[in-house]
Amino acid sequence: MTPPRTAPALTPPDSTVLRAGTLSWLFPRRSALAVALLAPLALLLITVAVAASSTGMSPSQTVSGLLGTGDPGTVLIVRDFRLPRVLVGLMVGAALGIAGCLTQTLADNRLATPDLVGVNDGATAAVVAAAAGSTSGLVGDWWLGPLGAIAAAALVVLCAGGAGSRGYRVLVVGIGVSTFLGAVGDLVMSRQNDNTAGGVFLWAVGSLNGRDATAGTPLLVALAFLVPLCLAAGHRLQLLRFDDDLAAGLGVDLRRLRAAALALAVALAGVAVGVGGPISFVALAAPILAQRLSGPTRVPVLGSALAGACLTTAADALARVAAPVELPVGVVTSVLGGPFLLWVLFRPDRNTGKV
Repeated sequence: MTPPRTAPALTPPDSTVLRAGTLSWLFPRRSALAVALLAPLALLLITVAVAASSTGMSPSQTVSGLLGTGDPGTVLIVRDFRLPRVLVGLMVGAALGIAGCLTQTLADNRLATPDLVGVNDGATAAVVAAAAGSTSGLVGDWWLGPLGAIAAAALVVLCAGGAGSRGYRVLVVGIGVSTFLGAVGDLVMSRQNDNTAGGVFLWAVGSLNGRDATAGTPLLVALAFLVPLCLAAGHRLQLLRFDDDLAAGLGVDLRRLRAAALALAVALAGVAVGVGGPISFVALAAPILAQRLSGPTRVPVLGSALAGACLTTAADALARVAAPVELPVGVVTSVLGGPFLLWVLFRPDRNTGKV
């Protein structure tokens, strides 16, 4: 009599099983390496962004201003104006990166991001509409962004017949809703005086100018509360790469999972747009770059956050030094994002063969 054979343990090639007694954990080596590479890059870009200046301030003056040992004017510029703006941009990019990662995974399409499915335009339309009749040129409060994003997402899902597995339907309906809401925003701005329209327009293309600690506080609170939930949702969303029947057989409530992930993505995108404006293409590019680094078997929530933070920080630094007049960060991301979108369209996913 030969003893019965036991089935071999199946471990993904990019992971390592860590055991402690009766407990075990599947450690994702490649994803951890991607995070280990992106985190120092983000710190380096923060340093570069704080030092980047179109006013001729030297690196030594920037350091003295950051440490508080420089003259009062330098300390004011670096500590009160430049550093809070860089940190707000970092958080805005992280929120957009996570939101794009979740929506791309839900729709199973790399183009299905908050930029292209109406969520960003819904948040923008709500904030811009609040400025109607204003004489100060100021946009509405940040909390209008999440409200507009929720309304736009509800409209897209309703018209598409539910998110489900119909990624192409969500994308097509989202483009239509996005076009409509963008036209509403343009109509509101066209009926305002020059002062109001000018101030709202700069925000509506995505701008971090004047963002301080007060503007970043709601986003910091949202990230602290929502990122752990997004990490948990991303872990479960890995099962959506299988057939729905197989995922359901593994104990996943697909309807609740998709609803929760969509709600998290909408909330993050809405808050990010409410604080920093509709900075385009970050939510598209960050998850794709993070996926390239993390591999096809993972939903790179943390990697997308770091990639989005790096992209926004780098674009904001470039916007301050690339031209004699400071550019809105959304203009820079649009210029760089156009070729990236073409690259995505003409280079199908090697793992699925789809866009």
